[in-house]
Amino acid sequence: MNSLSPVYLSALAAQLGSLSAFLGGFAATFLGTLLALGGRGRTVSLAIGFAAASSAAFIVCVMASTALISVLHPQAPPAVQAAATGGVRVLLTLSFVTGLYALLAGLGLSGWARSKGAGWTTSVAAGVGLVLVTGLIFSLV
Repeated sequence: MNSLSPVYLSALAAQLGSLSAFLGGFAATFLGTLLALGGRGRTVSLAIGFAAASSAAFIVCVMASTALISVLHPQAPPAVQAAATGGVRVLLTLSFVTGLYALLAGLGLSGWARSKGAGWTTSVAAGVGLVLVTGLIFSLV
């Protein structure tokens, strides 16, 4: 794992935590909407599952972000500073990426519950989003 400056890593964790809180709220609202509509069928069930997975992944990401920022704070107590950050960094990254992909998958599936035209529209939009997100992720690695 790359050795990153604690200041840089803390700023990155704060940004991912903030973005995850926003996207997690969106995913939870999306999930609530899908549940309230009461649609039946496999596609709706899959969209609900992806929305729930996305919301949960973003919650984990926010918590990992908070833990990482706490450990990296220069005035943290010695016992807190001694905590290993490697596992938290991995959890932060994996939960953020999982949340993004699950949210895009749920959005892509959601249109199919309404009509074929809406399904194609949401699937294409989500597919473009998946390609762009994947490109951004791999350009940063």
